[in-house]
Amino acid sequence: MITHPDFVAEPWRLRASGLDLSVLAQVESIFALSNGYLGWRGNLDEGEPHGLPGSYLNGVFELRSLPYAEAGFGYPESGQTMINVTNGKVIRLLVDDEPFDIRTGVLRSHELCLDFRTGLLRRRVEWISPAGRAIRMTSSRIVSFSQRSIAAVDYGVEVLDGPARVVLQSELIANEPLPPQAADPRAARELADVLEGAEHRSDGRRVALAHVTRQSRLTIASSMDHVVDGPAGTKVSSDSSPDLGRVSVSADLVPGQRLRLVKMVAFAWSGSRSLPALRDQADAALTGATSAGWDDLVAEQRSYLDDYWEHCDIRIEGDVRLQQAARFALFHTLQAGARAEGVAIPAKGLTGPGYDGHAFWDMESYVLAALTYLVPEAAANGLRWRQDTLPAAITRASQLGLAGAAFPWRTIHGEECSGYWPAGVAAFHINADIADAVLRYVNATGNREFEQSVGVDLLVHTARLWTSLGYFDADGRFRIDGVTGPDEYSAVADNNVYTNLMAQRNLVAAADTIARHPERVADLQVGDDEAAIWRRAAAGMFIPFDHTLGVHPQSEGFTHHEKWDFEKTGADQYPLLLHFPYFDLYRKQVVKQADLVLAMHFRSDAFTAEQKARNFAYYDALTVRDSSLSSSVQAIIAAEIGQLDLAHDYLAESAFLDLDDTGHNTRDGLHIASLAGIWSALVAGYGGMRHDETGLAFTPRLPRGFSRMSFGLRMAGGTLRVKLTRTHATYDRTSGPPLHLRHYDTSMQVASLEPQTLPIPPAAVAGKTPTQPAHRSPAPYSGGTPDRQDQRSRR
Repeated sequence: MITHPDFVAEPWRLRASGLDLSVLAQVESIFALSNGYLGWRGNLDEGEPHGLPGSYLNGVFELRSLPYAEAGFGYPESGQTMINVTNGKVIRLLVDDEPFDIRTGVLRSHELCLDFRTGLLRRRVEWISPAGRAIRMTSSRIVSFSQRSIAAVDYGVEVLDGPARVVLQSELIANEPLPPQAADPRAARELADVLEGAEHRSDGRRVALAHVTRQSRLTIASSMDHVVDGPAGTKVSSDSSPDLGRVSVSADLVPGQRLRLVKMVAFAWSGSRSLPALRDQADAALTGATSAGWDDLVAEQRSYLDDYWEHCDIRIEGDVRLQQAARFALFHTLQAGARAEGVAIPAKGLTGPGYDGHAFWDMESYVLAALTYLVPEAAANGLRWRQDTLPAAITRASQLGLAGAAFPWRTIHGEECSGYWPAGVAAFHINADIADAVLRYVNATGNREFEQSVGVDLLVHTARLWTSLGYFDADGRFRIDGVTGPDEYSAVADNNVYTNLMAQRNLVAAADTIARHPERVADLQVGDDEAAIWRRAAAGMFIPFDHTLGVHPQSEGFTHHEKWDFEKTGADQYPLLLHFPYFDLYRKQVVKQADLVLAMHFRSDAFTAEQKARNFAYYDALTVRDSSLSSSVQAIIAAEIGQLDLAHDYLAESAFLDLDDTGHNTRDGLHIASLAGIWSALVAGYGGMRHDETGLAFTPRLPRGFSRMSFGLRMAGGTLRVKLTRTHATYDRTSGPPLHLRHYDTSMQVASLEPQTLPIPPAAVAGKTPTQPAHRSPAPYSGGTPDRQDQRSRR
C-alpha cells in the first residue's frame, strides 16, 4: 500500500519526494502519461529498475487462445491482450563508465512531479556514483494532446564536484522482458516476444524500427530524433538492429557545464495499411514535432490544458487533499480519452496492462458519463467506436440466436474476449449502457447530426436485442430472464432491475429517435410495427418489488436468498472472488458492486424518494465493494438521500483508491472508471445534477469540510459553471446560448453574463445511518488523512 508522506497535498501537482522501490510499480501507474492514443508508464528514464515496463498504443493487441476444460456453444475462441510496444522512453546515463542506477552509489535526492496544468512529468535527481562523482539529472516528459503520435523527453545532466565523461544512450527497445505474471485474475496475461522485426534503420540522430505482431498481424512503426546541446567536442552516433535502435551522445563535462538531450518519438500503427505508409506517417509526425521543437510542444500542451481547466475544473475550498485528488482524477480521465479516436477506452486507460487492456461497460457508464460534459468530442469518439464494431456485435447476437446486436462484455477490437461465460454471454446490460451514453451525449450537446448518423444505428440495434431476448408473459408483463447485471456476485438471474429499467429507456429512445429520423427507416429496415413493439415492451417492462420488505430486489427473488454470513468472513478474505467459489456467491445475498443502487442513479425517475432511502439502506448492508465501480455511485445516492457524512466517506474511498493503492492492484494501472466516478460523485452527488430527456436539474448540498465548491460543464455549445456555498448556488452561463435548468423546484433560464443565485433549502433530517457488512465500512474521512484500517482489496 502506498502511504506516502511524500505525496504532499498540493492543488495542482502530485509530487513524490523520495523513491520507495517496494511500491515502484504503483508509482509508475500514478505518474503515467497518455493522450488516449499513446501511453507511457511513469518508468524511470534509465529503464531500470522498473516495477512494470509499459509503452502502449491504444488498440494494439495480440491474440491468445482461450482454453476451456469443457467448451460450450457460443464461447469465445480467442482473446485479445494489449501489448507492451516499442519503448521510446529510455535514456541511459553513464558517468565515467559507471551506469547511473539508483540502486548503486548514493541517492542524495529524488523527486517526481506531475503537473496537472502543464501535463509534464518532471524528475530531479542528485546521485553520487560508486566512484564518488556527484551529478544532477533533470528530465521532463510529455505525451502530446495536440500531436497525438508524439511523446518527448527533455533530459539534462551536469556534474557537481569535478570533471567527468558523460555518455547518454537514447534507445528504442522492442520485446522488453516483462516481470512474472501475477496470480490475480484482474492482472494481465503475460505475452512475451510478440513483435517480429520488419525494418530498422539509423541515420545520424534519427533511428526507426518497425514490427508486426505475430498473431494479430498489426504493423507498428516507431521513430525517434534528437536535439543535442553540449560543450565543444560533444559526439553523436547511432546504430540499429531489429529490436533496438540507439543514439549515443558523449561529452566531457566540468562543473558549470550541462549536456542536454531533447528526444522526440513518433508512432503509427494499423491492421490494414502497409509498412511504407506507416513508416512515412511516423516520419512525417516526427519531422513536424522536431521542426516545432520542445518549447512549442510544451506551449501547445499548456494551451490545451488551459482550455480544459478553464471550462472543466472542479474547485474545492476547505480540503486541499480532496482538491488534489479531484484534479488527479480529472487529469487522468482526460488522458484516457482525449485522443482515443477509432479505439475504445480501456479499463486501465493506457497506464498499465490490467484486465488485458480491455474495455468494459464502465467505459460508457462511468468514463463517457464524465467526458460528455468535459470533452464532448471524446465521448462522441467512444460511441463512434461502438458503431464501428456493430458488425461484430450483430454477428455475436446471431451466434446466440438473437436479433439486433450483442455488444461484448470485454474487448479491444470488438469481439467478445471473456472466457467467463455468465458475463461474456449473459451481461446484456452493456447494450442499454451504450444506448444510455448515446442519449446522454445527444441531450448534453443537442447534436442531432450525430444522432442521425451514429445514434440511430446504436439505438435501433440495441433495442432489437431486447425484444428478441425478452418476452410477454400471461399477465402482459415484459420479462427479461437469465441475465447478469452489473453485480458480478449474482449471475444469470431473472429480471435484473438495473437491466430491465435501462432496457426500458433503450426501447423508448429507439422508437423516439427513429421517429425523428424517418430517412433512416429504410436502410435499417425498421418494419411498420417494430417501433410499436418497442414501445409496448417498454410499457410492460416487469420491475420486481418485494412488498414485504418494501424494497426492490436486485433481481427477481434475490431478497429470498440466504444472506451471506459476513460475521464469519474474515477481513483478510476480501475480495471474496479470490477466496470463495462463485457458486457460493451466486446463491447468497451478497453484492460485489452497486447494481440496484446504480439503477437508482441512472433511472432516478423510476423510484420515489422513500424507495431510494429504503433500497439504499438494504443494499448498503450487503455490498462489499470488491469492485472499484461501487463507492462513487454509493456516494451519489447517499448524498441524494441526505446521508452526507457517509457520502463523504465513500467519496474519499474513490478519491484515494489509486493514490493510496488501497486495492493493492494499482501496479497494473489506474482504475479509470473509478477516477471518472469521482467527477460524478462531486457533480451528481454534492452538485445534485440530474440530466435526462426531461431536462437539466440540480439539488446541491455541500458536506462538512467543504466551504465552497464549483464545477464546469460543457453543454449545448457553451459552458455552465455552478458555484456552491453551504447556503446558495450560483449558475453562470459563461458562454453559449441560454440554458434552461431546474434548481430544486425552481425553473429558470440562465443566459451568458447573467448568473442566477438561489438559496439552498435547509436539509431534511436524514434517517438512521445505513450499516455495512463487517469489515467493509468505508474508512471515516474527516478532511485529513483517512483511517486506513478498514481498507481492503477492491477490483
